[in-house]
Amino acid sequence: MLKNKMKELLKIEYPIIQAPMAGGITTSKLVAEVSNSGGLGMIGAGYMTPVQIQEQIREIRQLTSKPFGINLFVPNYFNVIENQIKSANRPLNQIREQLNLKPKVSFEIPNSHDVSDTFMEQIKVVIEEKIPICSFTFGIPSHEVMAELKKSHITLMGTATTVREAVENEKAGMDIVVVQGSEAGGHRGSFIDSDRESLVGLMSLIPQVVDNVKIPVVAAGGIMDGRGLMASICLGAKGVQMGTAFLTCVESGANQVHKEAILSANEDYTVLTRSFSGKWARGIKNKFILEMQEHETILPDFPVQNTLTQDIRKTSAARNNPDFMSLWSGQNLRLAKNQTVSMLIKNLIAEANILISLEEL
Repeated sequence: MLKNKMKELLKIEYPIIQAPMAGGITTSKLVAEVSNSGGLGMIGAGYMTPVQIQEQIREIRQLTSKPFGINLFVPNYFNVIENQIKSANRPLNQIREQLNLKPKVSFEIPNSHDVSDTFMEQIKVVIEEKIPICSFTFGIPSHEVMAELKKSHITLMGTATTVREAVENEKAGMDIVVVQGSEAGGHRGSFIDSDRESLVGLMSLIPQVVDNVKIPVVAAGGIMDGRGLMASICLGAKGVQMGTAFLTCVESGANQVHKEAILSANEDYTVLTRSFSGKWARGIKNKFILEMQEHETILPDFPVQNTLTQDIRKTSAARNNPDFMSLWSGQNLRLAKNQTVSMLIKNLIAEANILISLEEL
């Protein structure tokens, strides 16, 4: 097998990274199975407390001796505007009524200072637990944080949705940059260019980023099989990051209703919405998205809107009601399968091997 800088940095057999999907999808079993199967398992720790992160790290280490990584959300300044919260909450109370929930009039809204403090505590755990790989979404950490992580010999991965964002990741000292195409499921990783302006398709984005940075590029967005892997590598990527393909795996912690929604959907079922969290994200169109569509321009930014909808999403999931859940998914839904992680990776490599010898990966 030919050497590949990304694989060397991450110490993995195959150029496959499991996307760090936050919200309970990246169970310890999922992360460990990906790493045990030759890829890189990733904890989606964006919403986790430092204690939860520490517990999961130790749990995963009981299941694998292979490298695995973690992803954190870089905090951005946000305002908590009372009138905006009241306006956004009116249509949400109408939805709560449909779920037989009591209307909510008050919320414990986080502030920017608290979110930043939590992020620093998360960083501390990553360093103390000697996690070998740490990736970031929604921005780039401060110079001080980057320096501390590098001092601990942690391999750093950034996220970009445009060439400009990729270049900034490289300038900041990232070892690898994950480029997220518009096909990707879940939240957009944009942090410089606006979410709408950064909707560049992955096959267009890869070669433009590759031509403008020297660090390894990882492709993300709609990659589901060996064809997507080889297409990305042919365009200059050193590997792929896959979310939806792993979300429907047996080991995934995604709600069964979420998995079934993806497995039964067509390629035109996904839309971009900011109704759930205040950030643009791609998911399967449902009743919540349709009812909130006309209110999207007045909704508060992430994480405020995410806090406002939390009870609705949790109740809907607990009742196995897909109407009001955030059913994040990429555009390549027809290729999703209900299978084990090991079978997914085995099939993916076998498909790639048909196109080009594995020695050339």
